[in-house]
Amino acid sequence: MATVYQRCKSDKRSVNYPCEKPRCGHAWTVRYREPGGGERQPSFEKKSQADAFAERLQRDKYEGLYLDPKRGEIGLRAYATEWLQRQIISDSTYRNYESFLRIHLLPYLGGKTIAGVQRRDIEAFVAALGKKLAASTVCDRMKTVTSLFQTAIKEKRRADDPTEGIKLPRSATHAVDEDEIPTLHEVDLIAKQISPQYRLTVYLQAGAGLRISEALAFTTDCRRSDFLRVRRQVSSKAHRDDCKTRFIPLKHRAEGEYRDVPLPAFLAQEIDAHLREWGTVTTAGMEVLFAPRDRGKGTMPTATTYAYHFRKALKDAAIVKPDGNPKYTPHGLRHFFASTALAHGIPIHEASRWLGHKSIKTTVDVYGHLVPASWDRCRAVMQTALRPDSPTS
Repeated sequence: MATVYQRCKSDKRSVNYPCEKPRCGHAWTVRYREPGGGERQPSFEKKSQADAFAERLQRDKYEGLYLDPKRGEIGLRAYATEWLQRQIISDSTYRNYESFLRIHLLPYLGGKTIAGVQRRDIEAFVAALGKKLAASTVCDRMKTVTSLFQTAIKEKRRADDPTEGIKLPRSATHAVDEDEIPTLHEVDLIAKQISPQYRLTVYLQAGAGLRISEALAFTTDCRRSDFLRVRRQVSSKAHRDDCKTRFIPLKHRAEGEYRDVPLPAFLAQEIDAHLREWGTVTTAGMEVLFAPRDRGKGTMPTATTYAYHFRKALKDAAIVKPDGNPKYTPHGLRHFFASTALAHGIPIHEASRWLGHKSIKTTVDVYGHLVPASWDRCRAVMQTALRPDSPTS
């Protein structure tokens, strides 16, 4: 309970004590205790102001809205560092968050307290980011900033979210550009030109939609009679001798979760051919198909180390842009799988499940425009509905 009083009337330490004037004009003080037990005694010029403050304190305590000012005094740099350590995220996501905080957010706002960051600070930060990063990257990274401040609100370190309603740069559409999708002829050329040990990775991506990190983690137990059970992906640190966890859960999935993908006959034959030629290597207790056989090559290939072989294959196959750079990335092979499936009438929700997308919205945003049959169906349906007696062309 807050107490409103005048020091000049009751505090012998006050220079104005004892004051006998009923309306002396001296300051009014509100004495109260914070949730942590500390006592505070702010002063106000008028009694009405002190009464209003005391009333607000009482109301906030009743409604659970009271914020301990000291909790918001922690520096943003210290809070962000501690916040990141509490996040349950993958190694790659942790590195992305850490580098963004270290390179961008903390140099710009690290000198402020968590409660001291204002909306105008965030607006200026977003404007500065837009000069360094692509619009889509800015939008993605600001999700991290929002999450940080939302946590601070839940912990009652501040009352509001300074990122709420902030205008972000408009990012380009997520829809895949058809120029980023190789043709069947180009897929076969890449498979022909890539290092023989990696030929199968091309078809695991193009024929089953695996991410390259999932293809490189392929083990003998992934193959079933007529489908593939994709259980894991290779860690980005798997090529290092000091890596403790070479295989990690699938993207957007928890440990032990998996997805099943139909296994076409040609891909089963490619797997058999790979096993006859290369066999397997026991790594982390599993029979791995793509572990290096030569010393000094690292324990496991990763998406980064594999990229060299993929780029070289495209250049050797003359699949390059006018500037001589490779025309596609390994992800283009997943685009081939998705676009081929959708173009031949596979329902988009099925393709989404096989691709391992977090939600069907992702699949629709990226590949929805590659379903040509839907255009024809729409034309026929609307023609029949609006002009049922007219012949269709």
